[in-house]
Amino acid sequence: MPLLILLRHGQSVWNLENKFTGWVDVDLSEKGKQEAEEAGKKIKNYTIEKAYTSVLKRAINTYEIAMKSAGKTGIPVTRDQALNERHYGALQGLNKAETAKKYGDAQVHIWRRSYDIAPPKDKTAMNPEGISESLKDTAARTLPYFRNRIMSDIKQGKNVIVAAHGNSLRSIVMDLDKLTEEQVLKLEIPTGVPIVYEFDRNGKILSKKILS
Repeated sequence: MPLLILLRHGQSVWNLENKFTGWVDVDLSEKGKQEAEEAGKKIKNYTIEKAYTSVLKRAINTYEIAMKSAGKTGIPVTRDQALNERHYGALQGLNKAETAKKYGDAQVHIWRRSYDIAPPKDKTAMNPEGISESLKDTAARTLPYFRNRIMSDIKQGKNVIVAAHGNSLRSIVMDLDKLTEEQVLKLEIPTGVPIVYEFDRNGKILSKKILS
């Protein structure tokens, strides 16, 4: 039966520094590289026939390190912005604790954890386009791509891995697990921990495993 492996990137240097990252293209920390290597060991016994990543290097490098650790080569890889992390708007590059001091814990919690409220859209050096996304916005770009491309491969019987980000993967898990808007706000996707879904040929979920 076809499999889907979801893998959030390992810890990034801005995760380590407690900064809002979003679409800023930061790399993995040393711990993140180790998490990616451990993830590869956990999935080495699974056959993987197709891979998808975001266009951000922390996801790309997590995938590459994990595949090297798993001893897997020659897997076709597609990279797409649809799988990018949620865009944190004017908050990108800011320290989360300092931002909470400036705006208040309650306001920052709303920006981080509400379903349909996006952070400020002000243009900054880290966000010259003035973009900002809520989780709802992230799902609106991630899920059509997931359903049209990734699930299509799974329904053809292929085993697929997706290396992406906390919020793009939350959107996918929300869809697969039929979570409500309230339930998904409590969902945590840990860094470097593979989540494995098994499907039948019609795309119905048969099982789910978290390889922690």
